[in-house]
Amino acid sequence: MPLEPVQVVETGQFARKRQVEALVEYLRSPYLVYRWKAAEALGEVGEESAVQPLIEALDDQYVDVSWLAAKSLGAIGDLRAVQPLVRALHAKDKWLRIGAAVGLGMIADKSALDPLVEALKDEKAAVRKHVVWALAMIGDERAIPAIEQLQNDTDASVRKEVALALSHLRKKPADVPRRSADSA
Repeated sequence: MPLEPVQVVETGQFARKRQVEALVEYLRSPYLVYRWKAAEALGEVGEESAVQPLIEALDDQYVDVSWLAAKSLGAIGDLRAVQPLVRALHAKDKWLRIGAAVGLGMIADKSALDPLVEALKDEKAAVRKHVVWALAMIGDERAIPAIEQLQNDTDASVRKEVALALSHLRKKPADVPRRSADSA
């Protein structure tokens, strides 16, 4: 006997829940490769129940896991991730700082504006570049003066991102297509 449409939806929801539960279990695995693959996959699944485990993964001892957790939190877009990602902007490892900037840019919550502006002073060009991208994605014109200060940055990729960000921020919102974090 064929399933009713409601049963199909419930079966799909159950399968998705089980998928997330399995990925969260892998996220807590003693094996690094399982953890980083789970951190990445949870962002693709985009389930809110993964937010807290991903926040915890920001503290993983391996940056392979923590920076992917930061990006996945951005992909999910839950506001509970904003403050943990802001804290991650101060991490020792540049990759986690990059992941935090990307995550914050994807969430696009204006409460991250001031911490991101402060992160424009990062010593690593790759971090500055991704912070500029994040500020552009938040879309708050108050970031323009801080971004303008990087127009003469020593790194060409930062200068290029600054030009794109300023163009983005100076346009009317309806005229601006959103870029993905991978293009940053």
